[in-house]
Amino acid sequence: MADDAPLLLDVTRLIWRRWKGRLPTGIDRVALAYLEHFGPRAQAVVQHQRFRRILDTKASQELFALLRSPGRSFRRTFVTGLLKNVAHLKGNGRGRFYLNVGHTGLNATGFKTWARNADVRPIYLVHDLIPITHPQFARSGEDLRHRQRMRTALETGSGIIGNSQATLDELARFAEAERLEMPPFIAARLGIDTPQAKTRGDAAVDPMFVSLGTIEARKNHLLLLNIWSEFATNLGDKAPRLLIIGQRGWEADETFQRLDHDEKLRGLVVELGRCSDEEAAGHLRSARALLFPSFAEGYGLPLAEALAAGAPAIASDLPVFRELCGDIPTYLDPHDEAAWKSAILDFARPDSAARGTQIQRMNGFVVPSWTDHFSSVEAWLRRLI
Repeated sequence: MADDAPLLLDVTRLIWRRWKGRLPTGIDRVALAYLEHFGPRAQAVVQHQRFRRILDTKASQELFALLRSPGRSFRRTFVTGLLKNVAHLKGNGRGRFYLNVGHTGLNATGFKTWARNADVRPIYLVHDLIPITHPQFARSGEDLRHRQRMRTALETGSGIIGNSQATLDELARFAEAERLEMPPFIAARLGIDTPQAKTRGDAAVDPMFVSLGTIEARKNHLLLLNIWSEFATNLGDKAPRLLIIGQRGWEADETFQRLDHDEKLRGLVVELGRCSDEEAAGHLRSARALLFPSFAEGYGLPLAEALAAGAPAIASDLPVFRELCGDIPTYLDPHDEAAWKSAILDFARPDSAARGTQIQRMNGFVVPSWTDHFSSVEAWLRRLI
């Protein structure tokens, strides 16, 4: 097998996530989709601090296979494979496209120099600029790190893939503020996987709502907990249930405190930190609606996944949501707690007209597919060549 695959694919983020044993987040799912699509004709790029190398084709395919099916011994197998293939690490890209779809290493010391000197043509997939536009929802210092990532993408990129036009519009505003040029770009909607539900999706005995996604400050779980606290006081056992599906993230200590210690929420709010895609699809199909009161999103996979699963949605009125789902969901201001409470109580009723109307609108939803995504990206890459 010749060591001149047509593409270079950075899999550093996937290595790190597999090493930590974390369930895939939205960006991880994108990285896995790119691995499945481009892996058979790509060589791997790996980074660690100031170390950046290209693996030869044989070592790359071994690593790709391990990342697809990591198993319980991932750490040992990965280290053994790295030591075995250390002599097969290359430094030159020979003018090929280098795909970095996870913002990986773009703020690291030496990355910009490597991107310019390694004879690669970087293509970056930009997911969002939220740490820049909404720094209050990011870890300390993340706004500065993300500014560096976006500067690197603009200064070294041969092209930019945006997960939405809304994200590209934010990047264009950032570029103008920084007095930098936008490289060639394309907006390509991310595909939605529609797994077979493990449950039949029958309506729950009690009305149940689902929140899906990492538990972090910008997802606005506190609004939902405040509402359910009122439900506990005013409705008692007759209150609808809330299922929060997602791993715990950052900048959400008050939310974690409420989930762990608020006795009023016990029995009404259930947190599910680990959940397979099939199980999540089953919960969505039996729910009265997905609740998505996020303050900011770059794409909004849970919203599209809910509609694909046949679940209505009550969501924040964000431009990217309207770009992705049109007028199908019920949109509300994420700050308007009273409006959310009213809509939830309405959707909980078996004869809810608003819910029934939205289900009719859902017939027009076109599920974004990875086939369409990669068809657009590949045609665009050919034009760049």
